[in-house]
Amino acid sequence: MSTQTVDCIVDLQYGDCGKGKVAHHLCQTKNYTHVLRYNGGANAGHTIFHKGKKFITHQIPAGVFFGIKSVVGNGCVLDPVQFFNEIQMLEEGGIETKGKIFVAENTHIITEAYKEEDKREGVRIGTTGRGNGPAYREKYGRTGKRAIEIPDLKPYLINLYREWYEGNNVRILGEGAQGFGLDIDWGDYPFVTSSHCTTAGALLNGLPPRSIKDVWGVAKMYETYVGSKKFQPEGDVFNKIADVGEEFGATTGRRRQANWMNMQTLERAIRINGVTRVVFNKVDVLRTVGQWEVYDKGRKVEFKSEDDMKEFVTARLTSLGVIGKNIFFSESKERI
Repeated sequence: MSTQTVDCIVDLQYGDCGKGKVAHHLCQTKNYTHVLRYNGGANAGHTIFHKGKKFITHQIPAGVFFGIKSVVGNGCVLDPVQFFNEIQMLEEGGIETKGKIFVAENTHIITEAYKEEDKREGVRIGTTGRGNGPAYREKYGRTGKRAIEIPDLKPYLINLYREWYEGNNVRILGEGAQGFGLDIDWGDYPFVTSSHCTTAGALLNGLPPRSIKDVWGVAKMYETYVGSKKFQPEGDVFNKIADVGEEFGATTGRRRQANWMNMQTLERAIRINGVTRVVFNKVDVLRTVGQWEVYDKGRKVEFKSEDDMKEFVTARLTSLGVIGKNIFFSESKERI
């Protein structure tokens, strides 16, 4: 009888927090049999530095860099054009992909018509125009097209039930896309994505609740957001944060709006996702800017130093049950 264990990566803010960096690290340090991309589509971008080269992946999970089976799950929507372009990009970058990349048979497909529609309609909330929204709409309207219907995808197809339950024991890294603040149910609706960006979203890919072990929550020491809603307050400091942090979307190149970290948003994300370990990225950005602030219970809290802010954040997370040794502060170019 096979067993399933799953470590899950979730973004605790609005995406762009460095999940790819965490996935890349875990693939090197844990003995995973699979890396599962469990939500989203080509609207997400993970920036990964591997052996001195920069790769931006949109759909293919990070396991491929280490020869680990990398699966696009049924919680995702797949753009076949982008998928094959990405495989070509990886191969040209020296990454062996043959026999390592798979797509769940029941993954829904993004068509050219969906992309054209999204470019027109997505302006309202500032989507990436990659066709995700229309694809998910047709999925739940029961009129969508699945991967099993696309002949070109046949060599990559996989049946997740058989993969998880009828083979050897599996140890899976669930690689999430977007972020908790963009979740279709828990985000700032309607300025959200169309998929489930939570730990529960990983389970929707055929996995039992008891399989979840560690949940890695990823955040930045400040917040960023890409979209049409007003997110960035007035003040030069936020432009400085964006400049120092090189805050441009990996998928669209759009400049991200910046703001201080909101403790209540962070706490809610940690609780709902059952987070056991937290990584805060880009701590060096605020150090360079020379200001450290958070929003807490409707007021702005200013700290005199980076250490004061770290101490405050650590104490708050410890009160939520995240053990201090499982809270990590990482710099922009630093490995975890």
